[in-house]
Amino acid sequence: MFGSLQGRSAIVTGGSKGIGRGIAEVFANAGVNVVVSGRNQADIDSCVSALAGAPGTVSGVAADVTSPEDCARVVAAAVERNGGVDIVCANAGIFPSGRLEDLTPDDIEQVLGVNFKGTVYIVQAALSALAASGHGRVVITSSITGPVTGYPGWSHYGASKAAQLGFLRTAAMELAPKKITVNAVLPGNIVTEGLVEMGQEYMDQMAAAVPAGTLGSVADIGNAALFFATDEAAYITGQSLVVDGGQILPESQAAIADM
Repeated sequence: MFGSLQGRSAIVTGGSKGIGRGIAEVFANAGVNVVVSGRNQADIDSCVSALAGAPGTVSGVAADVTSPEDCARVVAAAVERNGGVDIVCANAGIFPSGRLEDLTPDDIEQVLGVNFKGTVYIVQAALSALAASGHGRVVITSSITGPVTGYPGWSHYGASKAAQLGFLRTAAMELAPKKITVNAVLPGNIVTEGLVEMGQEYMDQMAAAVPAGTLGSVADIGNAALFFATDEAAYITGQSLVVDGGQILPESQAAIADM
């Protein structure tokens, strides 16, 4: 039985939709007071409205994680509204597709800027508040793509997600004396607006690659992140948890067929 997180304060970057919104919902339903950030005010307003009935409060801040100043503003809002910051979910991410021969410097910078630099900037901005909490938690949303698997068109995305894990291992060491843990969740194919936009055929192909034959939900990622935020997970740091329904297990498509 896990202890309550009621009344703790969390930031979820990229929390206005997709996996981030799922994380925000799971945390709010556990009684955590959540500040979500995102670049689109309409998406933020929709998220805040949808989660208004949760035990924990949910509020939003329009911000771009590629800006250290914006990240500092998000942290300041969480401290002002909720009395501090106990948990940072570095979730903001983008996944534009582009073949290696076609990638421009701007394409690469955009993906690294949001996915990797944005992770570093929000953690840096929250360091003092996390240390003051006495049980600081950083949970990074990485991916199986890059750290474990590859997919054509996502070399820059995969590199950014692998970079997050390189960051977390040393960050976990540096922050351990401050009683701050740093861990990551590596989602497989999760049903989000972005996945739906890629079309039913793509979704069916991805589901067929999973031993259970189904795609994951945003709540699956939220629940994993919530575990890392608990007091019971205080002795776990620098680790990554794959949440993919077993997608990375088969050696080949034939292995799925032989099931």
